[in-house]
Amino acid sequence: MKQLSAQDAQFLYMETNKSLSHVTSVAIFDPSTAPDGKVRFKQIIEHVQGRLHTSPIYKRRIYHVPLELDYPYWIEDEHFDIEYHIRHSRLPHPADWRQLCIHLARFHTRPLDMQRAPWEMYVIEGLDNIAGIPEGCYAVATKIHHAAADGMAIVNFFGGLLDLDQKGTPVMPVSKKVTSQRHEKPSPMQMYTRGLINGLRSPVNMTKAFMKYAPSIVQNAQKKVLERNQEQNQVKQSVPMTRFNLETSPHRVFDSSTFSLEDFKPMRGLVKGATINDMVLAICSGALRKYLGHHKELPAESLRAFVPVNVRGPKNGSKQSEQPGNNISTMSPLLYTNISDTMERLNAIYSETREQKAARKGISARLMTDVTRHIPASTQLLAARLAMRSEMAGRMTNVCISNVPGPQVPVFMNGATLVNQMGLGPLADRMGLFIAVTSYNGQMTFSATSCRRTLPDVELFMEYLRQSFNELLELAKSIRVEKAKQAKPTKTPTKTTTSKKVAKKTTAKKKTSKKNVVQNKNTKKPV
Repeated sequence: MKQLSAQDAQFLYMETNKSLSHVTSVAIFDPSTAPDGKVRFKQIIEHVQGRLHTSPIYKRRIYHVPLELDYPYWIEDEHFDIEYHIRHSRLPHPADWRQLCIHLARFHTRPLDMQRAPWEMYVIEGLDNIAGIPEGCYAVATKIHHAAADGMAIVNFFGGLLDLDQKGTPVMPVSKKVTSQRHEKPSPMQMYTRGLINGLRSPVNMTKAFMKYAPSIVQNAQKKVLERNQEQNQVKQSVPMTRFNLETSPHRVFDSSTFSLEDFKPMRGLVKGATINDMVLAICSGALRKYLGHHKELPAESLRAFVPVNVRGPKNGSKQSEQPGNNISTMSPLLYTNISDTMERLNAIYSETREQKAARKGISARLMTDVTRHIPASTQLLAARLAMRSEMAGRMTNVCISNVPGPQVPVFMNGATLVNQMGLGPLADRMGLFIAVTSYNGQMTFSATSCRRTLPDVELFMEYLRQSFNELLELAKSIRVEKAKQAKPTKTPTKTTTSKKVAKKTTAKKKTSKKNVVQNKNTKKPV
């Protein structure tokens, strides 16, 4: 028997009719590299059918404990039907980018059937009139409930379908230990017994979690007291209210933009030690500042981001890296949208993320992760419902920004080449904007998910995001040119000229001395 973890169950308990806790991964394929240059819908179903063994997510569903006295269980879906989970459609005329975004937003809006395995796949054909995408491409949108997988688990889930070549060599090796597991339905007595044991263990395990970090907690508390005495201007824990912190509607909107990963290299040179994630935050910060400024809603205080952080073990075959489910922590850095200067804003973001990444700053996040694993299910359910209904839910962060890396080599499915990847994230009341950042084969794609009430002009926001990217890129290029000019030696030509003159004078002296020697030899003095 396998139960959902406390972190997995949070996504079930926080879900409402209009705040759905699923994520959607979108992959666009070019069938021109497939045999005969075509991929039929039947072939896609057969391919997925042949890869069901790569992840236990495919054929298991959630089984709730009566009265939610304990966390739910994963059990085998006895009515599993792959043709229910994979559906098919085609873009209407003019089959352009806007039509694709509308289709993806509608697919993402619909809830999953939680009486079945919590995933669906939507094949969209007819991508014939989209700039940057070859004619005849099709999209595969895979929707998975967040209780079943976090960002990296979804990458692994979808990675099980991908190949390294057109011959069908799988990208990811499959562990027999993970895929051979079967999850049988627990009996009422088993659920009662385990629920009773978990309830008795919870206080003990929570105490152990607190004691584990006790020395660090005391040290941090002392340091914070000193910092408060030394600093008068402190960063507030609450954030300014924006349109992203209001009640959301059930109607989703979506848009996306793709950039070259190569362009991020000169950007990183703007600040020594900066990472790609720092550049992502800076680009989003600039876009948010422009968008809110356009609507005359830019607050005087900085916006704060909610940033999920993968805390899985290394990809070395460990059980932690292979298991689905959620294993994430979070950061909540300021975006410094109140700073107008691009370079100054980037420096501030870099300093903020560096501090939050430091070990002393990560203790609270790790502590909360450990503690929430041992909270009883009924308490977790009540807390989640209260948090969703409380206005304080949107007082800690303004926007969610998730950066999930992907493969940096071309991959295939059914012989078709993967062209691009995008992502749609979950929304909640007072968390009305989700920016998903995915990378693949030298490209980085920014995808914005929101609702019509919060972001009715999502195309305008994406335009500002592209402007923010170009500002950083132009700044990096101008600084590089300026450094190149300064690096050119100014005195080298003078030295070269002087050395040439010295060499000419030395040669002339040698020639003169040789002439004098010859003249002395030919001239005879009288006796």
